[in-house]
Amino acid sequence: MSTIETRALTAHYGDFQALFGLEVTLRAGETTAIIGANGAGKSTFMKTLTGLIETDPEMIWIDGEPAGGRDAHTIIQQGIAMVPEGRRLFPSLSVEENLLIGTHAGREGPWTLARIYEVFPVLKERRALPGTSLSGGQQQMVAIGRALLSNPTTLLCDEISLGLAPVVIEELYRTIAGLRQQGLSIVIVEQDIARAVSVADQVYCFMEGRVSLCGRPDDLHLDDIRNAYFGV
Repeated sequence: MSTIETRALTAHYGDFQALFGLEVTLRAGETTAIIGANGAGKSTFMKTLTGLIETDPEMIWIDGEPAGGRDAHTIIQQGIAMVPEGRRLFPSLSVEENLLIGTHAGREGPWTLARIYEVFPVLKERRALPGTSLSGGQQQMVAIGRALLSNPTTLLCDEISLGLAPVVIEELYRTIAGLRQQGLSIVIVEQDIARAVSVADQVYCFMEGRVSLCGRPDDLHLDDIRNAYFGV
């Protein structure tokens, strides 16, 4: 398991600055919820962790070593995998082929295709179908399974409940809780405050590219979280 820290993290899209000096610690073996409204910088933060947005080396640290600016392939090799917003499945590939993309990282570990099918049996039944022919919830299962097949130590989940029915969201969050019990470090980016806080060991609230609140759920009053979320 890895501890990930950001130190004075900034990020830009051309001339537009999206993140302003973020100080975040993602502790090994814990679930961290990152909440905030649209445009708060949540997805940008995730992209910096996975090498999709360039940063200075000393803005991101993994297990005490500077890791900013590394490319996405190197980040995966270090055990960080992301379930992206919108799932990003390949429409020309079957369910199983989409899942097996995760094995290309070549990392050894407990996650195999057979184990993914144990966690998500519906995917085994539909493994030969095009990945994008499934329901939204089932596509999200494929995206999670694909990430797990890279055998990560840290799983980043970006808006996994977006656009899904409540019953499907409940099922996905039960799965996330089970992964946490198996030792994975998990980061959940969510707009749903209650949902995110319910599974988290720690919470960060972002607003306009800055941390507006952080702490353990038991130490944070819901009103304080809402105020930090909306900038009240």
